[in-house]
Amino acid sequence: MPKRITITPHLSVDDLAQRYRQAKSPIERSHYQIIWLLAQGKRSEEVVEVTGYSRNWIYELVRDYNANGPQCLGDGRRENPGATPLLTEDQQALLLQVLRGAAPDGGLWNGRKVADYLSELLDKPISRQQGWVYLRQLEWRLRVPRPQHQDADPKTQEAWKKKLQDDVEHIQQTHPDADVEVWCEDEHRVGLCPVTRRIWVEAGNCVFA
Repeated sequence: MPKRITITPHLSVDDLAQRYRQAKSPIERSHYQIIWLLAQGKRSEEVVEVTGYSRNWIYELVRDYNANGPQCLGDGRRENPGATPLLTEDQQALLLQVLRGAAPDGGLWNGRKVADYLSELLDKPISRQQGWVYLRQLEWRLRVPRPQHQDADPKTQEAWKKKLQDDVEHIQQTHPDADVEVWCEDEHRVGLCPVTRRIWVEAGNCVFA
């Protein structure tokens, strides 16, 4: 018959039971439950069945508790402040201001250009991937520009749309029993494969070519 696991009496069985019942975190509650059950003399097989944790994991938890006491129970990640951010809040604000302007080469911003800018700002090499990450963190999105001819005149286009609408309404009034349809045809060249590119824009902004 397997030996019962020995629990170092950092806390009494009653104290363990009280902490188990008062624990607010699910992880902390499970940890105290395991130690409490074992401290009562329950066998590891019973604890595995009740809690659903594996035997090896329970052994690791017991070794840690016996060596370090109750402070090792619970989710230790809450005590971990994490890595120091690459940019301070002021530097992030500066980056956002820079992104709202043209890139140094006069073109559009991308992950590589942001990485080059950060490398110069921080005086250390920054990867292209990190530049992409900051574009995402600052809520910039990749969007497909709306196709627009370089010689297009927005005012002329709006005037044409208004005139077309008026013409259609006039024809419909003139021929009330007829079905009036508007047909249009765009230029097309066989074999033409235009390249659709995406650009980074600030969230909420419209995209034009």
